[in-house]
Amino acid sequence: MNKQQWIVAGSGIILLFSLYFFGRTKPLPKGTMETAAAPAGQADHELVSIDEILRQARQKLSPSQAARVTTLENSLSRGDLVSQKISLYGQLAVFWKDSAMVYEPYLWYLGEKAKLENSEKNLNFAAHSYLEGLRGVADHSIQRWMAIQAKDLFTRSLALNPANDSAKVGLGSTYFFGSGGDAPPMEGIMAIREVAQRDSTNMFAQFMLGYGSMISGQLDKATERFEMVARREPGNMEVVFLLAETYERLGEKEKAVRWYETARARVTNPEIVQAIDEKIKSLK
Repeated sequence: MNKQQWIVAGSGIILLFSLYFFGRTKPLPKGTMETAAAPAGQADHELVSIDEILRQARQKLSPSQAARVTTLENSLSRGDLVSQKISLYGQLAVFWKDSAMVYEPYLWYLGEKAKLENSEKNLNFAAHSYLEGLRGVADHSIQRWMAIQAKDLFTRSLALNPANDSAKVGLGSTYFFGSGGDAPPMEGIMAIREVAQRDSTNMFAQFMLGYGSMISGQLDKATERFEMVARREPGNMEVVFLLAETYERLGEKEKAVRWYETARARVTNPEIVQAIDEKIKSLK
């Protein structure tokens, strides 16, 4: 199997994901992270660092925002108490999410805060936030960095509660996006499949098995899983978009249009509506 199949999936729908789920309208600035289009084996070993992510994120700040984050970071560097670090990480997470509206630094500080708290609930929340966020990212180096962070957080959560199926599925899912390095994602698939076989009603496991089928090119299997999730969770907009994308890739235009129309009826963002209208027009 071509490794690159596991890296890029649903590229035609990424903009819709980004707009609908995360409110992104602009990509990260060009720089060392622009490796998404590299052929398999060329850039797969290049890992972006948090320092580079923060450097590029700071370039988006106004002077007053830059002064604010510098004050917080300097306070953090002098902090020795875990409780003080937890508080400062929380403030930095809020700043990047609500004031700067830059997603990757928010996730980083949310995750670092959860590690210090060592709470199963907070570790899971941060890990799932990474996993959900990376599905709307087109840049492979950023996507893989996010997958690695999510894997670490899920692993820590499972150390506290090995029976948490949500964390098991989440951990397995990170392998789809390169958290295991050069290793194929079969280890992740097997972990997810074990949960799905034991509990067929676990829609998170069914969804991620569908996602894995989609990015491995097994589109018929993907639609079976996605249709199952859509029946059980009719309000799940991500699976609606993915069904539209998958049927489009299968060449089943009528079904693709039906799911794009379903998505259009549920969104209000004018950019998304316009993109869906253009997509439907192209398929008719």
